[in-house]
Amino acid sequence: MSYIFSNPDIMLELLWEHIILVLGSLMIAILISIPLGYYVHGKEKLTSIALGVLGMLYTIPSLVLMILLLPLFGLNEMTVIVALVIYCQTILVRNVIAGLDAIEPGIIEAAQGMGLTKPQQFIQIQLPLMLPVLVAGIRLSVVVATAIATVGAMFGAGGLGTLLFNGISQGRFDKIVAGSFAVALLAWGLNWLLQHYEKRISTPYS
Repeated sequence: MSYIFSNPDIMLELLWEHIILVLGSLMIAILISIPLGYYVHGKEKLTSIALGVLGMLYTIPSLVLMILLLPLFGLNEMTVIVALVIYCQTILVRNVIAGLDAIEPGIIEAAQGMGLTKPQQFIQIQLPLMLPVLVAGIRLSVVVATAIATVGAMFGAGGLGTLLFNGISQGRFDKIVAGSFAVALLAWGLNWLLQHYEKRISTPYS
């Protein structure tokens, strides 16, 4: 803890890098997972294939996956971002499908009877109703991404993982403790914010 109070400027810089890395990757993952989950929803074979492939990728250790991505994206933060997006997909796509499954068919039939197009049905009806389930997936994804992003420091992505690896190489236990504490606190804080938001949006549908 002494390192944190002695080097607030360094801690804030690394914390900001970590937040940008995690939230940037998460936003990309959300933008991919929603249309992907919507497309495979209701198609049993496609759903099975999509979840199977994503589940297989999720089991690959983060360090190994990033090494496999190196020839494609190089030794930079892009490799880390792609890895984080892949890990988040398994959680998010599954929750998108679960959220859509939870919607009563009668609601969709009523929307169709009102003359709403499929895009209108999704934006006005399905997305608001599935949002609590989606946010639950985002909560889990942000915790996973925050933890895995620490490995990104080995690939030039910066962030709080820099403290951990510098501490290990330099034999600086204070850096290791500071980095570990900061990562855990960040994951807890982001999860708490999303949990609070999830409770607020869940109330009208509970």
